[in-house]
Parts: sequence; structure tokens; C-alpha cells
Amino acid sequence: MRNALAAAVLLSLSLSPLTAHAQTAMERMLPGRAAPNSFADLVDGLLPAVVNISSTQKIKPSAENMPELPQFPPGSPFEDFFNDFMQKHGQGMQGMPVMPTASLGSGFIVDAEKGYVITNNHVVADADEVRVTLHDDTTLPATVLGRDEKVDIALLQVKTDKKLTAVKFGDSGKLRVGDWVLAIGNPFGLGGTVTAGIVSAESRDINAGPYDDFIQTDASINRGNSGGPMFNTDGEVIGINTAIFSPSGGSVGIGFAVPSNLAKPVIDQLVKYGHTRRGWMGVRIQLVTPDIADSLKLDGAKGALIASVTPTGPAELAGLKAGDVILEFDGKPINAMRTLPRAVAETDIGKKVKVTYWREGKKADTQVTIGELEKAEKSGLFSEDESDDQSTDQADRPGVKVGSVGMTVDTITPQDRTNYDIPDDVQGVLVENVDPVSEAAEKGLTPGDVIVEINKERVTDTAKVPGLIDAARKNGQGSVLLLVNRGGDVRFVALKLKNDSVKPGAPTR
Repeated sequence: MRNALAAAVLLSLSLSPLTAHAQTAMERMLPGRAAPNSFADLVDGLLPAVVNISSTQKIKPSAENMPELPQFPPGSPFEDFFNDFMQKHGQGMQGMPVMPTASLGSGFIVDAEKGYVITNNHVVADADEVRVTLHDDTTLPATVLGRDEKVDIALLQVKTDKKLTAVKFGDSGKLRVGDWVLAIGNPFGLGGTVTAGIVSAESRDINAGPYDDFIQTDASINRGNSGGPMFNTDGEVIGINTAIFSPSGGSVGIGFAVPSNLAKPVIDQLVKYGHTRRGWMGVRIQLVTPDIADSLKLDGAKGALIASVTPTGPAELAGLKAGDVILEFDGKPINAMRTLPRAVAETDIGKKVKVTYWREGKKADTQVTIGELEKAEKSGLFSEDESDDQSTDQADRPGVKVGSVGMTVDTITPQDRTNYDIPDDVQGVLVENVDPVSEAAEKGLTPGDVIVEINKERVTDTAKVPGLIDAARKNGQGSVLLLVNRGGDVRFVALKLKNDSVKPGAPTR
């Protein structure tokens, strides 16, 4: 009895603090976080602002989509019949439109007076006709005022005497994982459909574009929801439903929305200019891996590594070079590579921005005057770095094996340039062979790659390659940094170096 009483006392003592703690946690969670009894009142005010989008594209017959005619033996009466038919009617058939292709999606009204409607660009891309169906089933023709492929947003306009209902954007920066959200759209062409869920994750990069920063949700999003709004519990648009991850094609609880804080500036530019006007630095960047950070003597894998700079672009004019690591932009730390493109894009054109970068083991600052991305694209300024003028007329030089990293390099011959599509202005040494079980293979090097630099030193002589790599080892570097050109795409690759303490010829155990 005494033992039973003692056990009960111990049990109560152990549970009491835990229960009190759990109760306190629940009390902190409940205000504004509890699941509502119903979303009906909220939905009543939102549904009239959500529209269905349908677009059609008329395809004219061509040699590729014309049906293949049957083949008949020479001299067959059917051959003469079909030849006569095509001579009489073939030309007319080529000019006739065929059944138009259709695309269904969703959208929402953001300006009731001007009739502005927002949807995804991929819903109306290449469309000949776009129609908007309101909540009361009224269908109106729509005009595409502006589109942006990079964030996948399109601005439409409808004109009507009907009174329209608009919704407002909220601050997606205030979202937290676990917050309730509503998705309203047109899945599978069924019409206005409401689903609810929570924010599953933030800042997702799904390789859909250069400015990926998606909100992930488990609210059911299916085909046809594209372009529809995602609302918070205040009835504000905090995202534009854009993509799903699904092996089956239907919702599996992983949907993605463009956050309102990314979409709103783009929409404002489409309204004002009919196109976007993004900031531009003129650099190609890549991820700073731990190996690359080690080779650059950088404290941690952070920042954005400049793989190349555009000649006469803002970055080059500011003195930035390939191999520099951008650590801060306009006073904001660049902890991850993917944060830089968006930071630059959202900067006012013509603004002078302080950029902090890492070069040769120390920090430095410069001022970059931001250019306009769209003008640079139109003028064709996106070209590779200028190469040096050293000659590569060494076609008889044999390949050089660099066993420490598992590759063989050789001089670039005219035949190599043809076989691997290497431009004449690309100078370096050719990766001729890669050991499949090696550091070079693990880091993705393949035959046909051109090594332009080793540890920031230009290289065109294959005989110098082993010496440069050995020098890095002797200097205590854990890895060696290569600048590699593959099909015009320039990137840095860091290869780990083995610490060979055994002398050549010495026995190993």
C-alpha cells in the first residue's frame, strides 16, 4: 500500500509540471491560431472577386500537323483520285484553321474600376483569345496588358457595366508556417472552388525561374487553379497559386504560390509600363559550396560567386571580376546565392548601390550603378567573358594526366572545337578524359569541358596543369578552384585535394 501511494505521488509530481506547461503552450497558441468553425462568411465576400480564365490558340495547318495520306501502288486509280483531290483542295486546306487549343485557369480582380485581372502567364501564353468568366457566369473578352515569364504573372483587363468586386494584397512577409490559408480557383474547369489548408513551408525554390521564392501549402490545388488567389484569414491575397508537385497530376498536398510581396512590384510595373523594368548588374553567379569557400579562404559557404561578368556591364564598370564573392548588396547580407537576383531585380534602375565582395582573402567595397535588365536583353549584352589572346597552336602536344583529381587534359584542336562545339574565342585546356571514380567525376566534369583558369590563373598550356594543382596542395589548400566553360556556360568547380603524405614509390599498407 505504501509503495502504491508513493508511486501515485511520484506520478502526480511528474505530470503536474508537464500538464501546466502544455496548458500554457495551448493558451499561447489559441489567440488567432485556432481553427475557425467555418470559412463561409469570409468566402462569401471573396468569391465574387475570383474569376475563371479561358484562352484559345488557333493553329493553322502545316506540313507537320497535316494528316499523312495513304500510299498506293503506282498506277492505282486511288493514286490519281487523291492527287486530283489535293490539287483542287489542298491549298484551301492549308489556309483553314483547325480546332483551337484551349487553356483553363483562374484569376482575380484587383481593380474594380479599371477591370484589372491577375492570372499566371502560362494560362494566357500564346493565346489568340482570352475570356474571363465572372462569378455570376457572365463571360467577357479580356485584353492582355502585360506579361512576365520570370515570375509567371499576366495582367488582363475586362470592360463591363457590371459592378465588379476587387480584393487587396496582403503582406506575405508576415506569413508563418502553420498559418491558415484559402485557395479559390477553377480546378479542372469545374468553376469556383474553395479549399483550405496551412502554410507548409516558405521560400521554396522549385527551379521554375530566377526569382523562385514560393509559398508551399497543403490546401488542395489542382489543374485549373493556376493564377487563382491564396488568401489569409483576413481576406487578403498573400499568394498566386502557380504550380503543384504531383506524380499523378492531381493534388497530393504540395502546392506552390508566388508570394504577394514578389508579385505586387511586378504587377505595379505591368500596370505602369506594360512590361517589367528590373534592375541588372551584369553578372552570372553560382552557389558557393564548402569546397569553393575553402579554396577561396572564405569563412563559410555564403554569398554569390561571380562566374562571369558582362563586358561593359554595371559590374565590370564597378571593378567586379569573375571569382569575386558578393557578400552584401545595398547593405543587405547575401547569405545564399538565390537571394541576390531578386535583390538586384527589385532595385531602382540608375541607383548607386554599395556592394561588398570577397577577393584574394579579404573584403572590399565598390559602388555599382544598376542598369535595366530588359534593355540589356534586347541589346544582346549577355556574352561571355573576354578571353586572352594566347595562342593554342599546340595540336601535337600529348594529353597530360592529373591523377590527383582523376582527369586527363589536352590542347584544344580544331577538331575538338567541332566535336564539342567550343567557340573560337574560348581559350583553355580540354578535359579529354575523366576517371569515373574520381573527384573530377564527382564534381561533374566531363570530356569536352574547357578549363579556363586554375586558382585564378589563366591556363592554356597543359604542362602547367599538374604544377598549378600541386602548388595549391603545397600551400595547404584543401581544394583547387577551376573556372570551367561548358557550351558557353561558365562556372567555378572546386576539386578536393588529397593530402599525399606517402612519397612516390613508397610501399603502402
